[in-house]
Amino acid sequence: MAKEQKNIVAMIYLKDGKAVQGFYDDTPLDDVFHLAELYNDNGIDKLIVFDLSDEYEEHEKNVQIIKNINRSLEIKVCAGGNINRMEDIKDFLFAGCLQVILNGSKPNSMELANEASSRFGKDRILVSVENVDFIFKHQENMNDNFHELLVLNTGILDAIDNMTDVPYVVYFEEYDYKAIQNALKRPNIRGIAGRFFNDPKTNIIEIKSRLSADGIKMDNYEASLKWEDLKKNSDGMVPVIVQDYRTDEVLMLAYMTREAFDTTIHTGKMTYYSRSRQELWVKGMTSGHVQYMKSLTTDCDFDTILAKVSQVGAACHTGNRTCFFNNIIKKEYLEKNPMHVFEDVYNAMIERKEHPKEGSFANYLLDQGLDAILKQVGEQAVETIIAAKNPKSEDIRYEISDMMYDLMVLMAEKEVTWEDITQELVQR
Repeated sequence: MAKEQKNIVAMIYLKDGKAVQGFYDDTPLDDVFHLAELYNDNGIDKLIVFDLSDEYEEHEKNVQIIKNINRSLEIKVCAGGNINRMEDIKDFLFAGCLQVILNGSKPNSMELANEASSRFGKDRILVSVENVDFIFKHQENMNDNFHELLVLNTGILDAIDNMTDVPYVVYFEEYDYKAIQNALKRPNIRGIAGRFFNDPKTNIIEIKSRLSADGIKMDNYEASLKWEDLKKNSDGMVPVIVQDYRTDEVLMLAYMTREAFDTTIHTGKMTYYSRSRQELWVKGMTSGHVQYMKSLTTDCDFDTILAKVSQVGAACHTGNRTCFFNNIIKKEYLEKNPMHVFEDVYNAMIERKEHPKEGSFANYLLDQGLDAILKQVGEQAVETIIAAKNPKSEDIRYEISDMMYDLMVLMAEKEVTWEDITQELVQR
């Protein structure tokens, strides 16, 4: 049987819309979105966001922050804190979280878990425990209601292993590599968390590489090809074309040596060889414009690497986003890439909303308000159904296009983005 990959989990604690140090420490940290993006790029496998709100208005603010976090991350996001009823669970799930974590010390947690797992599936429900009381009391219901436990006390692992086979993530107060390594060998442990892993300066990829070398299966970078498999140029290097992993924009061209290649895979940060300085060059080490590796692919001749990266700031030393900004010749053409078309039309709707244009049908609907927009969407849905019964394919294509246009007006009105839609579809 193949070993299951172990995860490293980070945590963000939200107080009044801002990231703070912990449950009982309101010391402000880095900008919450910057922090989340660092976790997303630096090898964290899952993020747990805790809502530390005291009042309803603060809770609403924190839920909006969580919603915005989910718009930009690819890693799994789980939310918890201040959950007292089903509506609180729905708030987090509808904000884009893949999972919700309940507090095992609250008396109604199992009742909520039972209702939530029946409605949304147990894969969406987690519970945190500091002692074995909750598990001991509800042993018969654990597997039916929970996907995973968050264990906040390393001293109860033996007891938990004897009571339930629900997988768990364990929180370490201090970084102890040997203790972490031993814990990860337990059959039911799914991952580790801790204050050390919340520190954005911690190189998660390096820790994963060390654990992998010691026999722990981690979700980290394992190269399918070795440096020896690549064809080098006359200088013993391989050119690297660098591309933004989200937009496919070409950012720069650089070169790798063996050491740069191995360092990139080991650290997860794009590393090149500077031909002008004759030295290894970790992109962004001085400027802060780091490139986090998402994938490396070689071409058919094995003599060029295509790197897809998450680019922080500008890729070019001139301050431009990309090094390729000097036009030589450009022919006008119709953009037909679906992703670009949807984004362009949606952005046009937002522009119309913020800067109305006379004669614009989108502005006519936006000015009339939500009821008028909904009426238009409903009428267009009926037209689409009628067209679908018509044997002429042109009719259905035309009506679907109209309906998509009207739906994007509705999206702009309700501030729903394409990222929100794709996030929801991915979860399904």
